[in-house]
Amino acid sequence: MVTHKQIWGAIDNLAGKNGLTASGLARAAGLDATAFNKSKRIGPNGKQRWPSTESIAKILDATGATFDAFATMTVPKGGKGGGGGRMIPLIGMAQAGSRGFFDDSGFPAGSGWDEVPSPGVSDDRAYALKIKGDSMAPAYRDGTIIIVSPELDVRKGDRVVVKTVKGEVMAKEVGKKTSKSIELKSINPAHPTRTFDMDDVAFVSRIVWASQ
Repeated sequence: MVTHKQIWGAIDNLAGKNGLTASGLARAAGLDATAFNKSKRIGPNGKQRWPSTESIAKILDATGATFDAFATMTVPKGGKGGGGGRMIPLIGMAQAGSRGFFDDSGFPAGSGWDEVPSPGVSDDRAYALKIKGDSMAPAYRDGTIIIVSPELDVRKGDRVVVKTVKGEVMAKEVGKKTSKSIELKSINPAHPTRTFDMDDVAFVSRIVWASQ
């Protein structure tokens, strides 16, 4: 049996997969912007409110998702149902280079963050970035949402988000890494491999999920 929490969790996950909030998904489907608000999911008398089959059909049409894919989203990664709708911070990749969005350890800080549902990522300090442009293609194209875990150890071969002391933010693959330097291979073959002294790197955090 599919539960109330699982259905709403699938809607949150579908929104996040497309780089949208629940309100943004509703608008994209031609519905009232508040249709999927959390306050609308339980009635004043405490009775559960379910989304209509028509509203589900409209969000599938708006996003191009199949019903089978939507059904899969009712079960978060890890197996057991539960919806997986925990919200995590989201900003654009370009914004990430600005001051005030991260603390000295590379954790989200300050204001100006949006939020998207986390699709089964367990790290409580994880955050999401929205890719702009095709400089990180073919792995990450314009509009791709990536989720980053700043707490995980970084190893050779990991795909990571790197921010330099000068404020440059990029998604790369780790090549050689020592205590003094790090080699970053470009995901887009049109861009060269780069090497940085660790003193010139603000933080390196592993990418753990991407929306496409």
